[in-house]
Amino acid sequence: MNSEKRVETIAEELLGLFRAGRQAAPCSSRFAGFDAREAYAVAARMRALRAARGERAVGRKIGFTNPTVQAIYGVHGPIWNFMFDTTVRDLAATGGRLDLKGLPEPRLEPEIAFHFASAPRADMSEAELLGSIDWIAHGFEIVQSIFPGWRFTAADSIAAYGLHGAYGPGERRPVAGAQDWIEALKAFAIELRCDDGRVLKGGGANVLGSPLAALRHLLAALETIAPGERVEAGEVVTTGTLTDAPSVSPGQTWSTKLEGIALEGLSLRLE
Repeated sequence: MNSEKRVETIAEELLGLFRAGRQAAPCSSRFAGFDAREAYAVAARMRALRAARGERAVGRKIGFTNPTVQAIYGVHGPIWNFMFDTTVRDLAATGGRLDLKGLPEPRLEPEIAFHFASAPRADMSEAELLGSIDWIAHGFEIVQSIFPGWRFTAADSIAAYGLHGAYGPGERRPVAGAQDWIEALKAFAIELRCDDGRVLKGGGANVLGSPLAALRHLLAALETIAPGERVEAGEVVTTGTLTDAPSVSPGQTWSTKLEGIALEGLSLRLE
């Protein structure tokens, strides 16, 4: 099987798993030499397949920016993939609810997201990066694993939509006062709490030192891995989990409390 045909085969299979809510053995165990470059080719092909089905890419998620989470899953650097208009819904529009149906082995990630008024570049200063952003939001991402037991390589996780299942941003805060945001994004703290008693703590420093650092990593990675592929005005980028990513199930309510940043905590009901 030539390279182009193999990418097509993998992309169609993984997209089929996503639509059916099913799992399968990792690509790396079935396709010799499967690596990150091929996985990103699969991601690009899946974007095209989803577009052909009427889904529009609205941004990207960055995964494995939290070193603690990297260690748990044996992934040693951040990854990225696309998010779509079918997977991103403002929490205000959903009544603070997200549906887990069809998402195997779901986990929850509290994150910071940026929305771009103009295209950012990796060589920008932190203040210039903020200048390209028109709003910042705190939200929840539901991640999933189409590979049983969350066992996969980094390449597998890239190909599997970056493990993205759904994303719900909260209130959108306009960016003003760049230096205040720069310091807050590095230093703020977050508490994630479930109504079953679980409490997890984290903060902006857990995401490569700051969500802005995670953004810069994505921009540099795109230049290296996907020349010509760039974050454009109008896109939303989520920057990775601020705490560990706990397993979740329908019926739970999760809430967050943030300190040291001009963003409100959120409440989320899972269905």
